[in-house]
Amino acid sequence: MSQLKQLNDRIVSRVNANLAEFDFDTEGFVKNSLEHDKMMKFYAFYGITSRHPLYFHFRNSNIAGSYFLGKCYVGRSAIYKSDIRGDELKREGDKIQSATNIPLVEDEMIAIRDSLLYKTLVHSNSHNPESPEEFGIRNTISAHYANIHGSTLEGCFLGPFSTVDLMNLHSCIVGEFSYVQAGELFHRKIDPGTVWIKNPNFEFKYKFRKDILEHFVGVNAKFQPRGMIYDFVKERDQDYEKLFDVMNLEPIEAPATSAVNRYAVIQGKTYIGENVLVSQRAFLHNSVMGDGSNAQENTYIIESTLNGLNITAHGGKIIYADIGVETFVGFNSFLNGKADAMIEIGEGCIVMPHTIINSNVPIRIPDEHLVWGYIGSSSDIEDHTIALDDLAAIRESLTMGKMTFSGMGSVFIEGFRKRLGQILLANGALYNKGEKRGHAQDDQNISFNLIQPYSTGDRKGLYPSIRIKP
Repeated sequence: MSQLKQLNDRIVSRVNANLAEFDFDTEGFVKNSLEHDKMMKFYAFYGITSRHPLYFHFRNSNIAGSYFLGKCYVGRSAIYKSDIRGDELKREGDKIQSATNIPLVEDEMIAIRDSLLYKTLVHSNSHNPESPEEFGIRNTISAHYANIHGSTLEGCFLGPFSTVDLMNLHSCIVGEFSYVQAGELFHRKIDPGTVWIKNPNFEFKYKFRKDILEHFVGVNAKFQPRGMIYDFVKERDQDYEKLFDVMNLEPIEAPATSAVNRYAVIQGKTYIGENVLVSQRAFLHNSVMGDGSNAQENTYIIESTLNGLNITAHGGKIIYADIGVETFVGFNSFLNGKADAMIEIGEGCIVMPHTIINSNVPIRIPDEHLVWGYIGSSSDIEDHTIALDDLAAIRESLTMGKMTFSGMGSVFIEGFRKRLGQILLANGALYNKGEKRGHAQDDQNISFNLIQPYSTGDRKGLYPSIRIKP
């Protein structure tokens, strides 16, 4: 285990050097988070299909519990329980959508170096024109249940339940439960509970009140997570254990056009419709997945109905809710309805990332509304929702409660709708008679292969250097 400890110490020193100006020390988080015994016992696995560019190279790393679906290099890193989704890697000849539409001269690869990703999801929908052939994460530490979605990182720390989306960060700290999509940031510290989306045409910003945020997601003196959302996830951890103890499980009944990952938990009377994608580590209990819906990684859908063409983004949690057709529930949102206080969200709504709805009375959101922030009662709806048409009419600025919006509302709405359409297409939600095939069809026949770490000696807990090619 000595080399595993040296690996972690090296990562801490590299990240601390990048964050020295903030007087921020990551050693306490790493020392109190890493479960070395589990890192040595877990096996890692990778999935392959005929439709993904297979190439993995692992070197001097611990890679417990991950599935790498695409080309990936991992060096001097620990990615404990991470999901590295390479299913949207770009291919040779594809173009980065920028002013110059730069073509790739070779297949894109995920490259993770000198980083610790602790219970973190990485999704490779990259967009960086500076390095179109490589989606890179370097000298970075991420905490519990963070999402790295199409974002290249260098010298950063991501707090628990944070999300970085389609951007580039250099020497930044992202506080717990913050969502950031702001292009490129250098040497910035994002306060906990910040939801910030910015581009040349608009800016959306919201910050949770400290007392509300800490009830749901907080950190202690050792930067370990606590709060209602963390407790919710921890209470269900054991439901995943059997999936990793047994290699062959009975397949989940689903239509031929749908895919249910063998590392998803499906409980009770759960219905899977056509063109549905249920990803790894999704958790479904007594729920309905209407046609074309998807449950992405680390999502929880419990006692709820998704009526069709619904997107539940990574880490989204939906409990006792009825979600209308073509409604999006964003990253790490927590829609916590009750049996006697259901949440009803209408058709065509956009629930912003990191939204919390937790009420003891029924909550109803009309069709075609944007939802954000914290809704704890019916009276909160007024300051935390707006009709999409009303937002589209904004040309300068809008303030509602703690939310501020500036710029072109129509560009914001059109951009969101375009991206949701792209997600539905990529996930196979629109598949029909052989056309518009996506992940729901391509992921039906994933083969999983295991690799294990050294069990004794100085390398105990590290995986051997290994290269896997077609």
